[in-house]
Amino acid sequence: MSLPPSTCPLDPTESDALAQAWDDIRKSLRHSIGARSFDHWLKPVALAGWQAEEGLVRLSLPSEFMASWVRTHHGDRLAQSWKAASPQVRGVRIEVAGESAERYEAKSEQLPSDPAPKPDGHAFDPRLTFSRFVTGPANAVAANAALTFASGPSMRFNPLFIHSQTGQGKTHLLHAIGHEYQRAHPSARVLYMSAERFMFDFVSAMRARDTITFKTRLRSADLLMIDDVQFIAGKDSTQEEFLHTVDELMSAGRKLVISADRAPQALDGVEGRILSRLTQGLVVDIQPPDFVLRRAIIGAKAAAIEGAVIEDQVLDLLAARLATNVRELEGGLNRLLAYASLGNRPVTIEFAEEVLADMFRASRRRITIDEIQRRVSEHFRIRHAEMVSARRAREVARPRQIAMYLAKQLTPRSLPEIGRRFGGRDHTTVIHAVRQIERLRGEDSEIDNDVRTLIRVLEG
Repeated sequence: MSLPPSTCPLDPTESDALAQAWDDIRKSLRHSIGARSFDHWLKPVALAGWQAEEGLVRLSLPSEFMASWVRTHHGDRLAQSWKAASPQVRGVRIEVAGESAERYEAKSEQLPSDPAPKPDGHAFDPRLTFSRFVTGPANAVAANAALTFASGPSMRFNPLFIHSQTGQGKTHLLHAIGHEYQRAHPSARVLYMSAERFMFDFVSAMRARDTITFKTRLRSADLLMIDDVQFIAGKDSTQEEFLHTVDELMSAGRKLVISADRAPQALDGVEGRILSRLTQGLVVDIQPPDFVLRRAIIGAKAAAIEGAVIEDQVLDLLAARLATNVRELEGGLNRLLAYASLGNRPVTIEFAEEVLADMFRASRRRITIDEIQRRVSEHFRIRHAEMVSARRAREVARPRQIAMYLAKQLTPRSLPEIGRRFGGRDHTTVIHAVRQIERLRGEDSEIDNDVRTLIRVLEG
């Protein structure tokens, strides 16, 4: 590692420990955010040094554009990961290689052990407002529900639960709710955090023997928003605290917004008591956008970038070829503009085809339930027809459960549709299969290896 004079030098033991922690964090991030997103943005991040006095880990990227993008989209996650990996770390600094950069603080408060914690609340991203949320048939109900929830004079439904596949706009709506609610209620206490942050802060409070501060901070909020609640699945103590927090807020007439990557009923590993609370308000979903909506979204994002000159045909190409989610669409636009700026080249159709070739190839890759059934059958050496048969013998039932689990994880198909494709089974059978395989993956290394192998084969 190259350390500037202001950075505390490391002895070999400390250097090895930091490098090992960074290696573990990178592996975890690649798994949690997906290989494509990781390879595009986080793979170039390098461990630049350690500032012991401030408790800062320094991370560097080759350009200011990339550093700024990583600070905005992954800074909080990087800070949380480092804090979880080492109690000595209080934050991270994301900078351009060879230059200094502004310290990145985790979005929520400092650890409970810090002498002067920051006040409650959240600095919402100024770009993520209702006025910038482009609506269409796929997301209009969710957007209208969010706006009504944030600005309505009375509490018509509570809590509001928003779910969709990753990258479709859930987090945008949560930030927009925060902006609107603060505008309508200037003195209100609004708190936003990811489920991972909720879990991390709760565990930190328990270690510091100061859970009262944690409970008071959350339960005194006028509006509490928890993003990606699926991450508390299987965490019993965290779920217990989450349940009490939800009960306390709702009994006090406070507002609650929850988001997840699936509907409440499909949240495997989450207690039934929690699910009943999450479904007693309003549950809305965001569907993948069609071409018209994708074109409108990318057009709006391009128009908001100062100095960006992009032909309509290029925007049409992006909307047509990057169809997985809105985040991928925005990532393609950012990458295109970054390469054009660095290479001093105009953004043409030919340039876009060249720069985004790998993204276009990856976007064409669509895993189907039929393909999953075929691959699983081959792996376990059973007939394809057994996947849809009524046989319950273990040598058939387990591969079938694995195939259902993979269909849930790797395709956008609903639980009832997956059940129908496996011999007309009920959606509850699919839920049971998913839960069973998730449990077995944690207990049986052989099954976990089988699943990992199949995922690698299916994802190419």
